[in-house]
This record gives sequence, structure tokens and C-alpha cells, in this order.
Amino acid sequence: MALSPGESPGLLLWHATLRWQRDIATALSPLDLTHVQFVLLACTWWLNSQGEHPNQLALARQAGTDVKMTSQVVRTLEHKGLVAREVDPADSRARRLRVTDSGAELAPRAIAAVELADARFFEPVPLADAVSLLGRLAHPAP
Repeated sequence: MALSPGESPGLLLWHATLRWQRDIATALSPLDLTHVQFVLLACTWWLNSQGEHPNQLALARQAGTDVKMTSQVVRTLEHKGLVAREVDPADSRARRLRVTDSGAELAPRAIAAVELADARFFEPVPLADAVSLLGRLAHPAP
């Protein structure tokens, strides 16, 4: 027997995701970043802060994004002056990613804006419960 829309986990997740995406887009709009630009900038900034200068493949793996799309978005971030692609000294065909000074100034502000939007969105649910459920959904046990 089919579930009613209000009982369908998939439909509820769809609606929650759409609402969350709108909230994130609203939070990032004043910073002139799309959600995917934010994710790739924040991941690059974090990896750089850990002493790593990833190539685009490593960044895509960290962010969970498609490699070709990552390349396109990194190009946009480069045009915005937020990320630089530098020749890898060990392999002249490869490019290592480094957040520029402008990117390093913007990344923490963007992260704070997204974290505030997340806190507001998830406020009705205890944080530990949200993290536990979303962790299980993102990385199901084999």
C-alpha cells in the first residue's frame, strides 16, 4: 500500500532538502558564492590549513563532487580571485590548489554564514540526533 505524502520519507527528505538549499543560498548570496562554490572553497581552505595543496581530483574526493564539475567551479573560483591553480613541482601536468588571500578572508566568513543557517535549520532536532541520522544516511554500513 502506498504511503501518504506526509508519511513518505523520500518526499519529506526532498522537501527538507529544498528548504535547506534555499536557506544556504540565501546565506551565501551576500558573499557572491553559490553553494557548490562555497563547498569547494571551504574544502580547499581547510585542506590548505592542514598543510595540503590538493589537485582537483583530491578536492573532488574531499567534497564528494564530480571531477569535471569541480574543474569548472574551480575555474570560476580562480576567475573570482579566490583560488589559484599552481604547477605541481613533482608533475608539471598537474595543478595544485591554493586559496588566495581574498579566498582565505572569505572562506571563514562563508563558513560562519553557513553554520548559522545550519543551526537555524536544524534547531528543531537535537544536534547529536541530526548528525547521527545524517551520518548513517550519508555513509550506510555495507
